[in-house]
Amino acid sequence: MSFTLYPAIDLKGGEVVRLRRGAMEEATVFSADPGAQAAEFQAHGFPWLHVVDLDGAFAGRPANAEAVSRILAATEAPVQLGGGIRTLDTARAWIEAGVARIILGSAAVKDPGFVRAAAREWPGRVAVGIDARDGMVATEGWAETSDLSARDLALRFSDAGVAAIIFTDIARDGMLGGVNVEATASLAREVPVPVIASGGAASLDDIRALKETGVVAGCILGRALYDGRIAPREALALAAA
Repeated sequence: MSFTLYPAIDLKGGEVVRLRRGAMEEATVFSADPGAQAAEFQAHGFPWLHVVDLDGAFAGRPANAEAVSRILAATEAPVQLGGGIRTLDTARAWIEAGVARIILGSAAVKDPGFVRAAAREWPGRVAVGIDARDGMVATEGWAETSDLSARDLALRFSDAGVAAIIFTDIARDGMLGGVNVEATASLAREVPVPVIASGGAASLDDIRALKETGVVAGCILGRALYDGRIAPREALALAAA
């Protein structure tokens, strides 16, 4: 199995930020120019970009369209985008704008029919974002916790034709405490869909541990990439080894 690294560009108010455990009030601004950040990641050689419209996740509709457009214009790397995509019209607009893959999170819990319809409409271009707190799925920008387990939600879409499942351990996101390798690998072993780890990557050891499971398809890199704890060249070399 190939192992792919996805540098994260999280957008709040048009700026590139990182949160701690999904708390919007704990945002650290890393760049005021999303396009320049995207170009920098491409220059390093990252094969994909992971972009999240944080304001859109809370609002339930796109809220950083201009910033996303700047990212798409600044890079040739494929972009996967999540946050506020709740209708086929919104999904279609982003696909037509050049987004390579859309990520459906809250909709996967609240409107599974929409997710299945999107996966049929755009085969291989829809990912399901599963954000979990203590194993239970959180929605609405992590503001609400459902009574559905991450495992059960993943299995719900195992035959829907989605391209990937992006699994985030909210308790670890932005905290630099290490990826939840065990939970991510366990989920990957139970579903026939590639699982991408998100939340907590703090060092090359996290990348190595995920890759060595042999079942996890990739990892999203956030704060550790921005503050220099993870060097792009070393991370990419490790992923390709």
